[in-house]
Amino acid sequence: MTAPTADELAPFRALDEALSRYIRPDTFPLGIRMLSPGEPVPEGVRIPTRDVGEHWIVCQSIGIARRFGWSIAVGKEEVICPLASVSFGFRPPNARYDTGEAALGMYCSDEEAAGALEAATWRFEAGRFERLCVAPLSRLTFEPNVIAVYGNSAQVMRLVNAALHARGGRIESSSGGRLDCAELVIQTMQTGEPKVVLPCNGDRIFGMAQDTEMAFAFPAERAGEIVAGLEATHQGGIRFPIPVAMRSTVTMPPKYQELLESLEDPG
Repeated sequence: MTAPTADELAPFRALDEALSRYIRPDTFPLGIRMLSPGEPVPEGVRIPTRDVGEHWIVCQSIGIARRFGWSIAVGKEEVICPLASVSFGFRPPNARYDTGEAALGMYCSDEEAAGALEAATWRFEAGRFERLCVAPLSRLTFEPNVIAVYGNSAQVMRLVNAALHARGGRIESSSGGRLDCAELVIQTMQTGEPKVVLPCNGDRIFGMAQDTEMAFAFPAERAGEIVAGLEATHQGGIRFPIPVAMRSTVTMPPKYQELLESLEDPG
């Protein structure tokens, strides 16, 4: 992969500016790219085992990228979460994984339910990709596959508005209440559609996702469409922060009304 030109990255800079203006997220909006085997790690991207001597899982890397502003690449050597490692294809599954051993007793009551939960998890086939790269949009040195933005429910609503402005319809999302990293990236890449994503338990513990946060992910090729949708819906009157009904004449307590009337008395 050759380094993208400034012109190739310009749509993502414009998206970052639009998100700052119309959404005002508390953390950096992110670009995420899956690197194929042999594809070099882009310039300026940290590999945790090499650069900081630590192993970072996927949700943790996303959390650090959006809060620290770092560009990060993780793969088989870094991702010590077996669930994410299999979902992203860094390691092949085995029978213990497929039967839902990790979900049994924690997420599911019996083996049948655990196996069904695991089977429904979004996955890349083993070996298809070597690493996941994540970076703030403002600092991208690679072309992303997916854009991910964390925000409160009102901010995510604005992104839903933007995504539907030109196409109408509805945003269809699927959640298993776990492995939201797979829902952010794999679900979005495999469906080619925007998604509302519910942060999972791991993202809250290791990725620092807050109880007030949700996420919105969409294919990177729709960056211009999201910018146009944000601008148009803003002009249409859908704003963030949400304007509230504050302009009616308020009612003062009776004593306050009497005092006001006394102030009008010249005597």
